[in-house]
Amino acid sequence: MNWGNKLILVFILFAVLMSVLVYKSVNTRYDLVSKDYYKDELRYQDKIDGMANAAKVSDVIVSQDAANVVVDFPKELNGYKTEGEAWFYCATDDVKDKKITLQVDSNGRQTFPKNQLSKTNYLLKLSWKIGNSNYFAEKSVIIK
Repeated sequence: MNWGNKLILVFILFAVLMSVLVYKSVNTRYDLVSKDYYKDELRYQDKIDGMANAAKVSDVIVSQDAANVVVDFPKELNGYKTEGEAWFYCATDDVKDKKITLQVDSNGRQTFPKNQLSKTNYLLKLSWKIGNSNYFAEKSVIIK
């Protein structure tokens, strides 16, 4: 094989390699934490205030049984009307993310069925409001 054929072979291999890289980069999925990350950044002060308010009361307790994930909210807040949402955030796959509206009972307990969640590691982001006060807490949850 002479040097001209070797040069053409190198160019062809380079073109094939570049084609494979372009194909892989086009078909790669990039999951963002939030589709509206700019709006979320503007509301970040609400999250900071919520964490400060949550630090003033007792801690949120997350437990599991065979069929449910149970969240016990601070006892000081029992009896108040609680509005908010629970976001089961999966860092590795946004398809597994789940946002659920809170329906806290009179004992300050919320139950989430495990059959609605994937078996993976979640960061449970709880944001709730009682009266004019916002609260925010994050807990790690592993669904098995």
